Amino acid sequence: MLQASPEREGSALATPILQRCDGIGTIVEQVRARHLELLAALERKLAERLEKALLPALGGTGTLTREEIADRIRQEVTLYGLRADVEEELNRLATHVSEVRRILEQGGTVGRRLDFLMQELNREANTLGSKAAAIEMTQAAVELKLLIEQMREQIQNLE
Repeated sequence: MLQASPEREGSALATPILQRCDGIGTIVEQVRARHLELLAALERKLAERLEKALLPALGGTGTLTREEIADRIRQEVTLYGLRADVEEELNRLATHVSEVRRILEQGGTVGRRLDFLMQELNREANTLGSKAAAIEMTQAAVELKLLIEQMREQIQNLE
């Protein structure tokens, strides 16, 4: 009888955890759908700013051609774009959510494993936020962190 109580509580806690997994999955897909568009807009904006700032200053020196300057600007924008790319973080978030689901389905003693996954999810949400190239990505990172913290609170009640 005493052993049945933790099992019932664990089953009851699985539902809100899985609902938050659904929420994380939705956010990941929304960011993924808009990410390339946001990144392209950021790269265009950055290239325009660099050209506006650098072409007049560097063009008068005579040491670099306009094409060389434009090529250098493209290189810098590409490097910035690579640093702002969050595809890897999105993939990891999705993988961690799948693992949370798998562990909950498997049952048994799951508290420590799920707690570890919450740390990993939080790490990816933080990285996503630090790489945010648009306010939408920052908001997504904040929403992710909220869902992860809510899951962590539920997981504290599991063995």
